[in-house]
Amino acid sequence: MPKLTRRQTITAAASATLGAAALAVPGLSLAGDGDDKTAAGTDETIVVHLRDARSGTMDVFVGQSRIEVRDRGLADRLRRAAARR
Repeated sequence: MPKLTRRQTITAAASATLGAAALAVPGLSLAGDGDDKTAAGTDETIVVHLRDARSGTMDVFVGQSRIEVRDRGLADRLRRAAARR
């Protein structure tokens, strides 16, 4: 697994604020297809970094892992949540 640079770590940490704002929005659902097997039992921190809002491309960091997700609807909801701060 590639190591994160200092810049990537800071960016990911800053993205936590956006993720927290998204969680504060009532009715904001989780991205995915309903298969919660991997995330349901984890106690690790989850951070979302919205890389490209237009295409819905984001990185989800769970512990030491990075998962690329594309979800335009979630990206739009995250942008709206961030605009409310």
